[in-house]
Amino acid sequence: MIHNYFTLVKPWIVALLLATTLAAMLVAACGFPEPQILVFTLLGGALTASGASALNSYIDRDIDPQMGRTSRRPIPTGKIAPRAALIFGLVCSALGVLAFIVFVNFLSAVLALLGLIYYVIVYTVMLKRRTPQNVVIGGVAGAIPPLVGWAAVTDEVNLFAIFLFLIIFYWTPPHTWALMLMVSKDYAKVHVPMMPVVLGETETRRQIALYSLLMVAITLLPFSMRDLGGLYLIAALLLGGWFVYLSFRLMRDGSKRTARRLYVYSNVYLALLFGAMIVDASILQFFV
Repeated sequence: MIHNYFTLVKPWIVALLLATTLAAMLVAACGFPEPQILVFTLLGGALTASGASALNSYIDRDIDPQMGRTSRRPIPTGKIAPRAALIFGLVCSALGVLAFIVFVNFLSAVLALLGLIYYVIVYTVMLKRRTPQNVVIGGVAGAIPPLVGWAAVTDEVNLFAIFLFLIIFYWTPPHTWALMLMVSKDYAKVHVPMMPVVLGETETRRQIALYSLLMVAITLLPFSMRDLGGLYLIAALLLGGWFVYLSFRLMRDGSKRTARRLYVYSNVYLALLFGAMIVDASILQFFV
């Protein structure tokens, strides 16, 4: 039973959101923040992200059984009843926001709630089945966790935090569309207008290359504003250069193999980029 609920919350997505939250906290603190802030921010983030994933699965319970990628999830297989998933999602969400209010600060709670509402209502209910721009507009939800982490440590959102938000916002389309290129038939079957389904794979690959260039340009802003130093700049250029190379290679060959390579690398890229931020911020703080 526990395993079923663990699968329901899509732990790989929760882990990614927590990683960006933690990275923002470490950069904001130039080291480790207060233990209570660290623990309850990650706990609150895990709960709200889990709640959002459970609610997403509840809402998509009509189409998930029809798609190969989602047909083995707990609701389609009958391992968790839809009503139980709904209650679980609402309880996790409420507990997560409450943890932020009680143990962290009000701003982080508001941002976490905003991310939750945006993902469940704006993306899943309003955008996902209506527009091929669902991933772009809906990407706001996935870009909010760094703001939550930053606000948890500093009780504010400054320009650097906005840069972190923008990096993930522009990272999300090429990351997600690379996956969509591999499973576009699933979405066509259930009439969900993902970009490869509506505009075709050629245009999707072109958009991936465009957003990859924009993302790399955004990653250079923290250095240009002197928030981070040379170590981060080198990492951003090297990591971003390979990301752009893969995106343009995908645009040329259009193979699912290259799409998979880009999708896998996009996760590694984000982890290494934020890791470079943490190291660079710590070094700058040491010399200051």
